[in-house]
Amino acid sequence: MLAVIDYGAGNLRSVLHALKHLGVEDMQLVRSPEELDGAEKIILPGVGAFGASMQQMHKQQLVEPVREAVADGIPYLGICVGMQMLFDVGEEMGEHPGMGILEGRVVRFPNFDDLKVPHMGWNQLIIHKESDLMANLSEDNYTYFVHSYYCAPDNDDDIVASVNYGIDFTAVVQRDNIYGVQFHPEKSQKMGLQILTNFLNI
Repeated sequence: MLAVIDYGAGNLRSVLHALKHLGVEDMQLVRSPEELDGAEKIILPGVGAFGASMQQMHKQQLVEPVREAVADGIPYLGICVGMQMLFDVGEEMGEHPGMGILEGRVVRFPNFDDLKVPHMGWNQLIIHKESDLMANLSEDNYTYFVHSYYCAPDNDDDIVASVNYGIDFTAVVQRDNIYGVQFHPEKSQKMGLQILTNFLNI
């Protein structure tokens, strides 16, 4: 069973549409710890502020069950804020603790002279190392982003791909069964569908 976590702020409609397009049938929307039982894979979509998202995850008592599932080796894919919540601390609207599954912080883009924040639009991934999540991609590697904050991992070995938007920032992470993407695969057309397919095949 594929568990898609619904904490009330995720971009669920687009993600669910993409998964159904890929033929996923055994799928459970998870709003409570009990609904996570039996999950073979977990996707945590994300739209919204880091602190508010973590607050809602705690309110629904989902933080510890997700940590336990990941520790048990269940593949996890975090999308946008779902990736950011993997880390220790987020700085959006003050400091807020994350799930602490990966070491690092979520920080705001600097004020650029010639680039707008939030970062919104298509950018090319710079792939640093092989990952099952990034298999069979086209050479263009363009994906769609909407965010003002980005992940700064403490461990460079966790970084699979980066993007340059004024600065180089982390776009894809992986550690063992833990995967995260800062972009929105559900909005990244063929590239995004391939990445979701890769996760489903892990």
